[in-house]
Amino acid sequence: MRRIALFAAVMLCIANPAMAEQPRVGEAAPDFELTDQDGQLRSLEDYRNQWVALYFYPKDDTPGCTTEACAFRDDIFKYRDLNCQILGVSLDDELSHKEFAEKYSLPFPLLADTEGAAATSYGVKSKMFGMTMAKRQTFLIDPGGKIAMHYEDVDPDDHSAEVLKDLKQLQSTE
Repeated sequence: MRRIALFAAVMLCIANPAMAEQPRVGEAAPDFELTDQDGQLRSLEDYRNQWVALYFYPKDDTPGCTTEACAFRDDIFKYRDLNCQILGVSLDDELSHKEFAEKYSLPFPLLADTEGAAATSYGVKSKMFGMTMAKRQTFLIDPGGKIAMHYEDVDPDDHSAEVLKDLKQLQSTE
């Protein structure tokens, strides 16, 4: 049974090489330069000296992605009190992000990774239902630019609360 699981994991990485390598907790977070829903160029370096909740999601205006984005929106002041910037990333374009952000009054940048470069560097670029998209995963990045937490299994309903809890705990040990 163990051989079957190992074989399946290897085949998954071969079939989807972007999943093969993800940055690990304690490593430097890969930098990026992407435009947000307003056409402003953003990079990870822009947020040095503050925490970043970098969340990847599959598609604008879909049920799970809307639930997750709105939970981050509803908790925005808690994040700000903890010196944490929320950044959402998908392979959708600026216009799609703009419409999504306006429809749900999202007060944080949604980054357009249309070429999939950031999704690839974080190991979340994937094919689902015949479409290339980002897997729903989050990286909590510390003020020095290192990955403090990586969330691979994200439940959109309670993910924001989970990240906030971990962020408070991490900050209490600084």
